[in-house]
Amino acid sequence: MKKRIAIIALLFSVQLFSQAIYEDERYIPETDPLVLAKLEQWQDQKFGLLMHWGTYSQWGIVESWSICPEDYGWCERKKGSNPSDYNAYVKDYEDLRKTFNPVKFNPEKWAKAAKNAGIKYMVFTTKHHDGFNMFDTKYSDYKVTDKDVPFSTNPKANIAKEVFDAFRKENMWIGAYFSKPDWHNENYWDPYFPPFDRNVNYDPVAYPEKWKKYTDFTHNQILELLSDYGKIDILWLDGGWVQKLDKEEIKKGYEAKFAENESGNGFIKHRVVDQDIKMDELVDKARKKQPGLIVVDRAVHSKNQNYLTPENRVPEKTLPYPWESCITSGGGWSYTPDAKYLTGRQGIHMLIDIVAKGGNLLLNVAPGPDGEWQQGAYDLLAEYGAWLKINGSGIYNTKPIAPFKENNICMTQNKAGNVFLFYMAKEGENKIPAEVIVKSISPKKGTAITMLGSKTKLKWEKVSEGFKVIIPESLRNNLPSKEAWTLKIEKINR
Repeated sequence: MKKRIAIIALLFSVQLFSQAIYEDERYIPETDPLVLAKLEQWQDQKFGLLMHWGTYSQWGIVESWSICPEDYGWCERKKGSNPSDYNAYVKDYEDLRKTFNPVKFNPEKWAKAAKNAGIKYMVFTTKHHDGFNMFDTKYSDYKVTDKDVPFSTNPKANIAKEVFDAFRKENMWIGAYFSKPDWHNENYWDPYFPPFDRNVNYDPVAYPEKWKKYTDFTHNQILELLSDYGKIDILWLDGGWVQKLDKEEIKKGYEAKFAENESGNGFIKHRVVDQDIKMDELVDKARKKQPGLIVVDRAVHSKNQNYLTPENRVPEKTLPYPWESCITSGGGWSYTPDAKYLTGRQGIHMLIDIVAKGGNLLLNVAPGPDGEWQQGAYDLLAEYGAWLKINGSGIYNTKPIAPFKENNICMTQNKAGNVFLFYMAKEGENKIPAEVIVKSISPKKGTAITMLGSKTKLKWEKVSEGFKVIIPESLRNNLPSKEAWTLKIEKINR
């Protein structure tokens, strides 16, 4: 028994180590010059909007996951007529389409709020794992435009198209979130078999024709989005367990699952299954439709993951490849009635921290069942907008500069060689100190230092270790922004 525990502990430590390696090294660079150019532009944008929305918003529950037969507290079944009966629950869940009628849906209002917040691109859930399509697909009746859906008679019924058009009019890049697993499709969860977990519920090797039908279905839907919905800049694919695996990867996957199992009885919440969906072929076809398309095959180590997406977390340091932290703004990924949103200080500091490390922030806002955002979302975005209006030149089109952070001061640099120091207000601190000392940067002799939003040239001097900037009382009493203040250094010693 002790030997078994030791093996599990070792495997668990290996898994944790592999995650650390994954964050540092597990990236395959793109080679398509059009995609590389687009990726460089994307890295300059810094701030994006993600929206999770579906029929599940009516119950205020986590998106899709409650119909997955895996035992996690966060996806526990609590709604419906009989949540203790799995089959009855799934029927009630899928019947949510019959009451989905978001009559306050106004994507133009969302797009204007996002633009005013300083957001440069958006990603919208065209289909989550439950298989409900938020667009008028030709390949499924489980969609927002089906006659059983009350909203289908609304002029804006083709929701994804309306969202894409509204944000495109505000000159934002368009991203299509699409789930590779589809728990409603008969060729993924075959009704002959019970679903075991998040994976396909049959062996694709034993039923190759059925799996080919599912692969073709997935390709057709994605190509439909890329053909009929205007310019798409980012294809954001979720459900990383749907991927091609070899026997060794499957073996390692099982070992990792056993290692993370805390009960010690051998129960695994979900399996590791080879699900080759022909991603290389799909991406080739996709880029014929949309040249330069950025593809994000999330959590799949391959050339089709053009940037990585740490979920609800910010890496501790700069990373040597394109990346984006996707972060919830309030409650969860999907709508929750009692959502508590980030404060302006939390949100602004998070954006600064991510950008200083070379990443982008993809902030999630979840529309409600009526088609409206909660006021907390608008309030948070307004705070971002007010701050970025003053300080945005230190955020957009910048790169990290070592050491990227010193105490509560983050750093970026632009292509002209200017360096920006973000003094992030500490708890209870409402104005910048009279003297700001920085040890790791050395301004060039005679260079100008100013605060963004002010034309006052600030005095500075070298000290025994680094330099200090003197902030006059007149400026400290009339600061141009809240939560963080940006000092711009024209030139530094390299």
